[in-house]
Amino acid sequence: MKRPVIGIPCCRWWLKESQFFHLVGEKYIRAAEGAGGLPLLLPALGEAPPIEQLLDTVDGLLFTGSPSNIEPHHYGAASVEGDFNDPQRDATTLPLVRAAIDAGIPVLGICRGFQEINVALGGSLHAKVHEVPGMKDHRDPGGTLEEMYALAHPVSFAEGGVLHRLAGKSEAQVNSLHGQGVATLAPVLQAEAYAPDGLVEAFSVKEARAFALAVQWHPEWQYQDNPLSLAILEAFGEACSARKAARHTHPSN
Repeated sequence: MKRPVIGIPCCRWWLKESQFFHLVGEKYIRAAEGAGGLPLLLPALGEAPPIEQLLDTVDGLLFTGSPSNIEPHHYGAASVEGDFNDPQRDATTLPLVRAAIDAGIPVLGICRGFQEINVALGGSLHAKVHEVPGMKDHRDPGGTLEEMYALAHPVSFAEGGVLHRLAGKSEAQVNSLHGQGVATLAPVLQAEAYAPDGLVEAFSVKEARAFALAVQWHPEWQYQDNPLSLAILEAFGEACSARKAARHTHPSN
């Protein structure tokens, strides 16, 4: 049986002179494969991307992490000095998030992708979580890759929520590599997990027609060794397969 197609929007980076490259970290490609999908990289086309055609092509969407941040004007905030932004990705992913959820296409957001979904649906972000009174420093601790992605703190799951059911327990340890985070959760979102300082670390989309979950941490990193990461990817993959089967049965969907 053919695998469901999982679209992965790219970042657009300037690397030399006027040369731009559309990039996706390989760990996300491997995670999409781990979910049972066929990864399809979607370029950051910018303004007016062909959303309807993109949605007709995929059975699910994985919104990834990135070194870049969402431009603050998208959630009504001032620019941050020294921030690394990717306006082409913003212009591609923010409308794509809204259209995908409206169309009932399974969605998984990770790190920047988590923040994109919140902003796309009307939420806002803390530009620097570590400068917010009462919040901890959630940034990349540095060092080797193993040190960067090491388990950093627990998250507590909302009772009866998606992650509570997937994990089969009330909390789990996660890694932490983000400088930004949710300030205001979009009204259509439901918090699924919290860090010890109260920061929202995961959410689902209320009344979504399909799987629609996002997490602030990085389940794609060595997911084979983490039961929670495997459970998240398996649930996402099953939703993508269901979407593919429904489209095959009812081509107009």
